Amino acid sequence: MDPRLRMICISGRNCTPISSRCIGRRAYSYFPPARRRCPAHQSEAGGVRTSQRTFACSPRRNFADVDKSYDFRQRERESDEVDVCIVGGGPAGLSAAIRLKQIANKAGNEEFRVLLLEKAGELGAHIVSGNVIEPSAVNELLPDWNDPENPSRFENATQATKDKLRFLTKNSSIPIPAPPQMNNHGNYIISLNQFCKWLGERAEEVGVEVYPGFAASEVLYSATDGSVKGVATNDLGISKSGKPKSSFERGMEFHARITLFAEGCHGSLTKQVIKKFDLRRDSQPQTYGLGLKEVWEVKPENFRKGEVVHTMGYPLPPSTYGGGWLYHFGENMVSLGLVVGLDYPNPWLAPYGEFQKMKHHSIYKSVIEGGKCISYGARALNEGGFQSIPKCAFPGGALIGDTAGFLNVPKIKGTHTAMHSGMLAAQATYTALTENKDSGTIFLFDYEDALRSSTIWSELKAVRNMRPSFHSPLGLYGGILYSGLEAYLFRGRTPWTLKHKEPGDYAATKTADKSEKIEYPKPDGEISFDVLTSVSRTGTNHEEDQPVHLQVDDWRKHRDEMWPRYKGVENRFCPAGVYEYVEDESEKMGVRFNINAQNCIHCKTCDIKAPAQDINWQTPQGGEGPKYVMT
Repeated sequence: MDPRLRMICISGRNCTPISSRCIGRRAYSYFPPARRRCPAHQSEAGGVRTSQRTFACSPRRNFADVDKSYDFRQRERESDEVDVCIVGGGPAGLSAAIRLKQIANKAGNEEFRVLLLEKAGELGAHIVSGNVIEPSAVNELLPDWNDPENPSRFENATQATKDKLRFLTKNSSIPIPAPPQMNNHGNYIISLNQFCKWLGERAEEVGVEVYPGFAASEVLYSATDGSVKGVATNDLGISKSGKPKSSFERGMEFHARITLFAEGCHGSLTKQVIKKFDLRRDSQPQTYGLGLKEVWEVKPENFRKGEVVHTMGYPLPPSTYGGGWLYHFGENMVSLGLVVGLDYPNPWLAPYGEFQKMKHHSIYKSVIEGGKCISYGARALNEGGFQSIPKCAFPGGALIGDTAGFLNVPKIKGTHTAMHSGMLAAQATYTALTENKDSGTIFLFDYEDALRSSTIWSELKAVRNMRPSFHSPLGLYGGILYSGLEAYLFRGRTPWTLKHKEPGDYAATKTADKSEKIEYPKPDGEISFDVLTSVSRTGTNHEEDQPVHLQVDDWRKHRDEMWPRYKGVENRFCPAGVYEYVEDESEKMGVRFNINAQNCIHCKTCDIKAPAQDINWQTPQGGEGPKYVMT
């Protein structure tokens, strides 16, 4: 038997071969578990099955003959107990996991269990970023990460060699001085997708149990004091009608004294935790951007290795915050993209359409013309900065990385702050667990204190007024002027802190009748592409016969309220063609609202920008969604 199709239980006996749920998404760690529970299982007929199996080895169980009145969600889930559970396999989650095991192993506590759950089928598959990384955090975590003498080094880092900042009009490119925050001397152009895969391998080496393809969909709370006691993964094998199919498998519970949420921007579980513990009581609303990215292979004569270009202005209107980038990395590879602030007012604006239009500007077209687009991706990102950071610790856990909002917008960097936050949380977590060995609830006071005394805090505080300055009546030009004063003169020392718009980006959207309609040019198929062509480059996939993970309680009510006011804003803000209004004479208003959930690339924009806030993004089955390459 292929060794991937079996695991060894704590008893030492071979478990039942794993189901197809696990094939193709093995755990990154084969280290033996210390306290894994393998409970006896009750059969459908009520008998007891005594064979033991690990949580990753769930054989398929058929429910075809079960009484349909039985609520399958009441069926007891299997559980596993670990020391620390981390939700999310991005740079923050992986850095926390690695640092925890480094500390534990150094202390001789090699049985200390750190388990990381990632909803993507493999690490990095859902990761999208520019990315020019400031190496301060990875230098601290893994000092030999880029050492030529290290056989396990990260081999795909391109040193930044030249910076350019340009203000674009439709037909020109005007050089402007870059603020000191945008100086990339000593930084590296990378694919964060590849970097997270590499971090996963380093996590495996130190003993982290990494399980891709396991989508945490529920926060578990203690019945005694309401603290977080872990998470549960979603049930598999449920039909679109909500009934269990023959392939049904109950989700799995993971219990831990500390749960670290590292879901990235606008995490679905993070939303629940923030609301339950009122973590935003002392912070301003978060504001967001949508980043759209392509990776191209370009002609050698157009390639300038290590060059970093940022642009402002065209094609975005002055009322909309955002900008583009063009990074030359690897061998004849170029990363280019556009970030659009999601507080834009015009419902006719389509971030995807703006991105495709931007590529026809000469500064971009001159590089990619004659090349080949090989990848596309999109993801929401936090732009609120210092004043939007919530309380990050709560009973039983903490928020780390971009799920807490540590992106430095003027610097256009967040990987180093995400990794630093994960490492700070790891140190606080291990200290708290070793000093409180009883079963009581843990609160990471040290993590909150460490954040406030860290470079994350000072770095974000210094630039806190730049992003909200673009809300002034002067718009883009006022924001550029004020940001210049902050960068060169004030340097964060002003006694005031500017505020973001209340209550959030969705409320900034004007109605269609009060906004200028925007018509986008037809894609030429060489420089610009239609949205479905781009979606095909994401590798996204969802099983069709499952509940729609983009939850709208009443599709007709949504249509009745949103179509007259916004004329299909959902179709325009979505970068993957998920939402559409289909002409249908049999329907009220002559249109029918439709959700193509199979197209979803997990960007979370709909959950953020929907004017009525009636779209809830929830995790689909584990392992589904995009499978990004070099993003």
